[in-house]
Amino acid sequence: MNSISFSRVSVRVAVDSSDTPKTLLHDFSLDLTERRIGVIGANGSGKSTLLRLVNGLIEPSEGAVVVRGHNTVADVRRVRGNVGFVFTDPLSQLVMPTGREDVELSLRRSIKNSKERAARAEAVLDRFGLLHLADQSIYELSGGERQLLALAAVLAVDPAVLVLDEPSTLLDLRNRELLRRTVAGLDQQVMMSTHDLDLALDMDRVLVVESGRIVFDGGAAEGVARYRELCEAPLPGTRLGDVSR
Repeated sequence: MNSISFSRVSVRVAVDSSDTPKTLLHDFSLDLTERRIGVIGANGSGKSTLLRLVNGLIEPSEGAVVVRGHNTVADVRRVRGNVGFVFTDPLSQLVMPTGREDVELSLRRSIKNSKERAARAEAVLDRFGLLHLADQSIYELSGGERQLLALAAVLAVDPAVLVLDEPSTLLDLRNRELLRRTVAGLDQQVMMSTHDLDLALDMDRVLVVESGRIVFDGGAAEGVARYRELCEAPLPGTRLGDVSR
């Protein structure tokens, strides 16, 4: 069952010094079966919250999230076995001194034999053109190189679903294009939030999130156009012709 389903989902969090919780995502339902799903919207709109529901990093306050037939609360271990998550900041998930060690760590549960694990890690790094960086300290690498290593470490275990939270933020043009080609060639179902509208245009389906609500759900070109309209609209409380001084 190649789907990510949200059923009447909302997310609320407690706020200090307030009796009223803050709503991060308002009641919504979706059934995502497409191979490539993009999520776009302004900072703070709820994109990351939406993505983190997919692998159980955040639990819904109401409703249910089901990934490939598994509930993200009741069966979170199976969900995380199916879902690979790549964070915006690769240093939040690269925990070993080198990329080779990090990929091997990802494989430790699935491949018990150390020689087989080392061979598999080398093959994964070679697949992504990262073998020449395998034994360098992750702190000697560029932000883009770290991001690609984090992606390789996640894909090493061959998850069914790949979730990417702003993966191109730290990438230069060369590495962004490498990421673009890599994502296009993956067998996994991919759900990706991005501010890069060219990447969004590669998606089969695009969700636009605004103030915790799904305000558009449809084709990529139409979704990007809708997001541009939102960005061009005046901010609440401003008037046309107002100029900051």
